[in-house]
Amino acid sequence: MDALTLFGKRIRAVREAAGISREVVAERAKTTPNYLGEIERGEKWPALELIVSLANALSVSPDVLFQFEAEEVDTVILHSKLQEILATRNTTQLQQALRVLKSLFQL
Repeated sequence: MDALTLFGKRIRAVREAAGISREVVAERAKTTPNYLGEIERGEKWPALELIVSLANALSVSPDVLFQFEAEEVDTVILHSKLQEILATRNTTQLQQALRVLKSLFQL
């Protein structure tokens, strides 16, 4: 997956995690919902000024929008990455992670 597509997916993920509609983010960033949709689909590369505006609209630092990785497909690597994340968590955090995973996978 190319950087443009990953960037767009990251914008969408941050927006959805914040629970903010595309329309609200676009209005705050002084752009249109259609253009924001094109960015989120990886069809357009926004100018730096708009990237900063989008970050502000999402209440995050601009660098957060660039924190993406290509989608991993090797299950060994995926397990390893999950173990790295969980290795430093306390009991309460592990319990919370377990509840989230059970809910996510409806176990």
